[in-house]
Amino acid sequence: MHCVVGLFIFAVMQFLKQLFDFYIQASIHVSVSVLCLVLMTNHMFSQPFDVPMAGFAFFGTLFGYNFIKYEAFFREKLPYRKTLTPTLILSLTAVLASIYFFFQLEIKTQVAAIVFFGLTFLYTVPVFSTTKNMRNWSGIKIYIVAFCWAGVTTLLPMMNFGIELYHDIFIKFCQRFLFVIVLILIFEIIDLKDDDPNLFTVPQKIGIKKTKYLGYLLLIPFYFLEFLKTAVNDIQLIVNVILVLVTAGFLFFANENRSRYYTTFWAESIPIFWLVLLIGFQLLF
Repeated sequence: MHCVVGLFIFAVMQFLKQLFDFYIQASIHVSVSVLCLVLMTNHMFSQPFDVPMAGFAFFGTLFGYNFIKYEAFFREKLPYRKTLTPTLILSLTAVLASIYFFFQLEIKTQVAAIVFFGLTFLYTVPVFSTTKNMRNWSGIKIYIVAFCWAGVTTLLPMMNFGIELYHDIFIKFCQRFLFVIVLILIFEIIDLKDDDPNLFTVPQKIGIKKTKYLGYLLLIPFYFLEFLKTAVNDIQLIVNVILVLVTAGFLFFANENRSRYYTTFWAESIPIFWLVLLIGFQLLF
């Protein structure tokens, strides 16, 4: 009896692990993180939940990230793995959903979204040569990813509400840009031993120690830019202190020997934690 129960628990744990791995590998988790940043922008500027924008951000990110991860299998005609089938089905569903929500967005938002998608396409597919895409251009990867994340999660939501982009929105864009760069630095440290040397990532160029110092340095303007807003929110200042400390902690403990879950789950959970923290403090105070 005990043996049967043990086997059942083991089977359940294996199933849950496979489900969790699929949740991460199929880019669902990173899509939730992007959605949280969009919702945070709405919250910061006192705007309601926008279904088309939320749907486009979530499903667009899901398709975009899976496109980046797996397009080489089709372009280079690599052997197809059956384990990719669920991800392929999810990605096809995501692209259909993102197209549906795209056509519900305002015209200005659609134009800006096309620009960000174009950058993602050029980042992934070798348009200018048969072997190299923008990802292979020395050191440019980090800026493209940060620019797209910051644009999709700050500029697009405000544009879709018909709000003219003004000082405070650009402040938030700059903060988001810096924040995402720091998150990418954590990823680049973890991936250092596996990355192609020709990518010229920041840790490859300046080493892990200096990369961490750079991340700490970028968190300083990220925090103090908040004081340049036309209206400074005390709760946001407290929340950002906690966020800076948590992000700096992830950066401090990052190294090449960390588990892949350190970045693909825990580090990518920081935007989720940020939103929960902000809403929690708003409810308390």
